[in-house]
Amino acid sequence: QVQLVESGGGLVQAGGSLRLSCAASGLIFRGYGMGWFRRAPGKEREFVAAISWSGTTYYADFVKGRFTISRDNAKATVYLQMNSLKPEDTAVYYCAATLRNGVLVVELNYDYWGQGTQVTVSS
Repeated sequence: QVQLVESGGGLVQAGGSLRLSCAASGLIFRGYGMGWFRRAPGKEREFVAAISWSGTTYYADFVKGRFTISRDNAKATVYLQMNSLKPEDTAVYYCAATLRNGVLVVELNYDYWGQGTQVTVSS
């Protein structure tokens, strides 16, 4: 049974930082592409960042230079370091896993999803 468990969300002031973690189990982690998505209140879920099995990274334009995705295959964990947070970053953040490493920005290509972790950025 595949499980993805996010942690690290919380309340932070604008300009602050948070580090999200997503611990995976029940899959051969090193072969999966991993992504972070978010859903803000009243909006559709959107792509944030992704990392392929080989370490290639992808970012949405609105987080470039502020967020960094990384992975630790030994710990079967993917991270999202979020710096210079803005109120518009407030959302539930989800991690996801896929074997389709060539199309990591597309939500529909992900096979497994976590339950999400809330990030709230106050102004």
